[in-house]
Amino acid sequence: MYDPLISALSLCRKAGALVAGFDPVKDSVFTGKARLVLLASDLSPKTAQRVQHFCEDFVECAALPCTMEQLSAVTRKPAGVFAVTDPNLANLCKSKLPKEE
Repeated sequence: MYDPLISALSLCRKAGALVAGFDPVKDSVFTGKARLVLLASDLSPKTAQRVQHFCEDFVECAALPCTMEQLSAVTRKPAGVFAVTDPNLANLCKSKLPKEE
């Protein structure tokens, strides 16, 4: 498990700035509340494509190095799509994502 990122997501949840689930995330993107959308590593390719499609003009979408099972320990609900609604916490989560090579 990637501990710094898990800690950041846990902080988002405790602050009430983490939205979990496909439909709630989609709503937060279209209402302008989402600042960052995160996808679990084991999310189905079709779902990932749908999320990236509705995020492309509104908000950044990033892949997490964690599975849905690992994330459910933090979020307390099984989901593969997440949105961070606070700009400062979104920047924190971005900084904790592993760098792409």
